Amino acid sequence: MSERLVEGRARVLGDDINTDYLISSSRKKESLDPAVLRLYLLEDLDPAFAASVRQGDILVAGRNFGCGSAMEVAVTVLLGAGIGAVIAKSFSRTYWRNAINNGLLVIVADTSQIVEGDPLKLQFSGVQPELQVGLAPSRRIACEPVSDFMLAMQEAGGLVPYLRQHRTLA
Repeated sequence: MSERLVEGRARVLGDDINTDYLISSSRKKESLDPAVLRLYLLEDLDPAFAASVRQGDILVAGRNFGCGSAMEVAVTVLLGAGIGAVIAKSFSRTYWRNAINNGLLVIVADTSQIVEGDPLKLQFSGVQPELQVGLAPSRRIACEPVSDFMLAMQEAGGLVPYLRQHRTLA
């Protein structure tokens, strides 16, 4: 796996951000178009949030990100909004899987020292990401490794595009 860099502005959330906070389940009845869904990102927590998101922003959260129902639209809304990655202390198992399957980069790290608006650089050297927070002087935060396979699947855009390219999971 080659060197890789993801840069963006921290958008900090708390613990237990459930899928209905990310996008109200009623919104998926209106449309599944990511360009439409992005307008409703986190609307129940902060009605102005979606309009404030910039391409490449990185969501930063505490524990249990993506808990709640297993709706894939909770990943689609982040992709549609241009979120570059989600970094959290932990993820619900279902959300983690949906994110990987749909090409959203999810990273586990201690996010307790990251504040709203911090510039973030997520740099990969092989499977070991390192998070740089802030400008000079910057802080470095260790992240849990991400397998080559998971990175390849994410770079392909998710499971289905990966299978179209490689014709196998091996």
